[in-house]
Amino acid sequence: MAMRMNINADMGEGYGHYDIGNDDAILKIVKSVNVACGQHAGDATVMRDVCLKAKANGVSVGAHPGFNDIWGFGRRQIRMNADDLEYLVAYQLGALAGMAAYAGVRVTHVKPHGALNNMCAVDKEYARAIARAIKVVDPSLYYLALSGTEMEKAAIDLGVPLSREAFIDRLYEDDGNLRSRVHADSMIRDPKVASERVVRMVLDGEIISVNGKKMPTKFDSLCVHGDEPSAIAVASACCEALRAAGVELVTLPEMMAG
Repeated sequence: MAMRMNINADMGEGYGHYDIGNDDAILKIVKSVNVACGQHAGDATVMRDVCLKAKANGVSVGAHPGFNDIWGFGRRQIRMNADDLEYLVAYQLGALAGMAAYAGVRVTHVKPHGALNNMCAVDKEYARAIARAIKVVDPSLYYLALSGTEMEKAAIDLGVPLSREAFIDRLYEDDGNLRSRVHADSMIRDPKVASERVVRMVLDGEIISVNGKKMPTKFDSLCVHGDEPSAIAVASACCEALRAAGVELVTLPEMMAG
């Protein structure tokens, strides 16, 4: 049986008349999408449109909840009571489920956005707040969690379906955390570098840190950032390289079904 992998991308991050990223092009490349739910970006119309296009392309749909921070695009850290965060996430899951219903699709996973994702990786209470929201709103949803973090632990501890994630276009520190975006080299924008890296990640089951440290890592899905100018070129090159290496690209539910 061929090795399989899921490639996901964040999208639906426009708002009103404003477009962020090339959603139409990305949808023809990746197999799963994480849709902004109206807090850091996105609105009802954008959510509905992305869900319709995802269905047309055979792409699975996930929720991409973030902080209520349109001005900062959800990339500013916000401290709040963990219960309040739980309700904020549950609110966003409900919003996307409603818009997905218009497209006749089901939401299959949840991946926190931006600063929320970074904080959940290391903050136990934040990570568990996401898991609780999933368990109440729809316990069938996969918690798409950065491998080896507090999110992964929260999913296991609270009995929420877990899918582990790694990144195609981000560098990692030696401790396994993502390199902060304050560093100019945090993003990998060269398609050749990204494609060579992703094939090695999948075939060898390991991530190479910014300093060359080999870190064996379990992951079910690989993310490419849809809002980057280099997104189409990087995503295309990575998918082509994986297929050439004999890797079958599938939706997240198909990946988790084995």
